[in-house]
Amino acid sequence: MLMIEQRINEANGRLKNSYCGLKIEKIGGRLYLRGTLPPKSLSGSNKPYRQRISAANANQEGIKIAERLAKKISVQIDAKTFDWADYQEEAEVRLNIKNINDWVEEFEKDYFSRKERTFKTQTTWRVEYRAVFKFLPLEDELTIENLKSTIINCSKPDTRTRKRFCQSLNLFSKFAGLNFDFSNLVGNYSYSSREPRNLPTDKEIQDFYYQIGSDSWRWIYGMIATYGLRNHEAFFIELNSLKNPDHSIKITQGKTGSRKVWPLHPEWVATFDLTNPKCPGINLNRPNTAIGNVVTRHLRRNENMPFKVYDLRHAWAVRSLEYGIDISLAAKQMGHGLQVHSNLYHSWINEQAHQRAFELAINKSDRPLPPLL
Repeated sequence: MLMIEQRINEANGRLKNSYCGLKIEKIGGRLYLRGTLPPKSLSGSNKPYRQRISAANANQEGIKIAERLAKKISVQIDAKTFDWADYQEEAEVRLNIKNINDWVEEFEKDYFSRKERTFKTQTTWRVEYRAVFKFLPLEDELTIENLKSTIINCSKPDTRTRKRFCQSLNLFSKFAGLNFDFSNLVGNYSYSSREPRNLPTDKEIQDFYYQIGSDSWRWIYGMIATYGLRNHEAFFIELNSLKNPDHSIKITQGKTGSRKVWPLHPEWVATFDLTNPKCPGINLNRPNTAIGNVVTRHLRRNENMPFKVYDLRHAWAVRSLEYGIDISLAAKQMGHGLQVHSNLYHSWINEQAHQRAFELAINKSDRPLPPLL
């Protein structure tokens, strides 16, 4: 087998040196010629694109046949005399070979056969899968090497993007029956490798509230800051819950469904006048990410917000530590799993936040401090 592969590489080297635009590939027990060929009559295309032609059996004699055929076709293409009718049998064989695009289409059909098409699932498909698949050589045969090359060439190691590429192509590989694990290519990326964020102080958050010119956008800002909401979730509040004596609210829908959240700081409910809802009239009949982007654009561009909107959510997570709230309860209120909360949010807690939490815990304790030795 290694001898055949070596002979194919040698033949391809000769074809390249002779400026032949075709390359020999081995698929199963057959050899194919791959290159940019004129479109077939029923392809619907009017421009040449990469295709394959079946050439010969995968043996040493077949390599000679394939090399001669490649040179012949190359001359025909240059002379504009190439005719698919001369290779009808090979064309029919080619129709039975799936390329990567075929597999992507099947993968998408399978994905939505198991999940209802909603704004949420379509966003997941676009972000987690299509954004990765678009970098694949879609006209090529699906091979482990093609997937591996895409990961290496289109994403940097030790990054969140590389991790997404590996996770998505792991599932794609499993679906296609390759069952190859690309996890070893992720590198050293983890949530804990991120640098702590420079979050706004509570005073900075409160001061900016008074700089917002619109009552309705002040209310949205105050809800996000006080309850640690995702941007879009501020539009999906059960308004009756605003009257709860403990000021807890119910999120009716969002990225992770409905849940109950308590305010941190509780006094901000009154400070930001949150029990009197005033919501901007924006289009909510679209994906959550689109709604969230409206919030980001308005506060950053129209109100000149000096920090990121999502920093308000991160600040709530850090605040939950300072309040001594159990990590599992804080995670549930934020609408994600315990591991995500621990890995993501607590990796961004800086030294000052830990110091404040420590001092708070000491002040709450009835035990005397141990003597210094």
